Amino acid sequence: MMIAQKSIKIVITLVVTFLSMTAYAGGGSGEGNPVDTKEEVKAYIKHHLKDSHDFHFYTDNKSGTHYSIPLPVIVWTSNGLKTFMSSAFHHNDDGHVIVDAGDTKLVKIHSKIYELNEGATTVAFDEAHHATNAKKVLDFSITKSVVGMLLTGLLMILGFSALAKGYKKGKTIPTGFSRVLEPLVIYVRDEIARPNIGEKKYRKFMPYLLTVFFFIWVLNLLGLTPLGFNVTGQIAVTACLAIFTLIIYMTNGSKDFWAHTLWMPGVPKILRPVLALIELVGFVLIKPFSLLVRLFANITAGHFVVMSLIALMIIMKKDFGPYASTGMSVLLTLFIMVIELLVAFLQAFIFTMLSALFIGMAVEEHEHH
Repeated sequence: MMIAQKSIKIVITLVVTFLSMTAYAGGGSGEGNPVDTKEEVKAYIKHHLKDSHDFHFYTDNKSGTHYSIPLPVIVWTSNGLKTFMSSAFHHNDDGHVIVDAGDTKLVKIHSKIYELNEGATTVAFDEAHHATNAKKVLDFSITKSVVGMLLTGLLMILGFSALAKGYKKGKTIPTGFSRVLEPLVIYVRDEIARPNIGEKKYRKFMPYLLTVFFFIWVLNLLGLTPLGFNVTGQIAVTACLAIFTLIIYMTNGSKDFWAHTLWMPGVPKILRPVLALIELVGFVLIKPFSLLVRLFANITAGHFVVMSLIALMIIMKKDFGPYASTGMSVLLTLFIMVIELLVAFLQAFIFTMLSALFIGMAVEEHEHH
């Protein structure tokens, strides 16, 4: 049984690696030219790591035709709300395709949507290629990252609903996919929540800790698929998660926590205001910042390394031949993909562990002798 499970894991890893490499090799630049130089590879990787308004799968290098799934564009302009599909931009990201949304002209430049100034019919750029006659709009579009979060939320609802129904029916042993979820739920409870928050208060924060753990873990796994999700590699997402943790431990802080933070006992009174300021900066800025940067940096670095190794078969093809460069790229990418599977779990664990630790520090009741 153990051999069969290991074989299945190896096969799944190989399939994911092959599909990821296929998705990378099928990409192209805006003019339909193949990505075959170091500069083009770097530009492609940076573009891939960003959020986008569509799912781009393949580019016909001969005709320059892009094959992608458009997503809804929802923006708030000076003339009100405008909605249309991202296919209106024709997968063009150089600022030349202008969408006429009634009384407003919109253009996409470097993956961001701008509104042209009144009377303008073309985009004017300065020396740094910044638009001089356009302004940003409030973008509420359903981007690729939003789709990833919605998909993850749906998977979590379905999985935990099945687990809850099993418990409700009196099943002591879960069946189906619930067998995978139950050990992880117990692990978060016994190895993260209880030791860091305490036996008396850990239950109150279990819903949040379970949500953030599975949310990050599933998103990290989706990021290893050819769909191109990089949700936890978006600093806005990690910042939002860190702010949730900040709000929870700041609003649930005990009297002892605030007393020790704002007027620390046992030290000279002249130093207490200084220490209070340091403690507040630590809890309000440093701790959330460490949460968001750690998750963002590790996930982004992982995707960058994987795509760089895949690119070896393109860059080294001229020097070592197609077979040697492809074989080297496959072996290195397979090795890194296995590590990335571990990192996907590890980053979810670290974020949840630190969140539980910060919450435990805030709700802890100090003994007074």
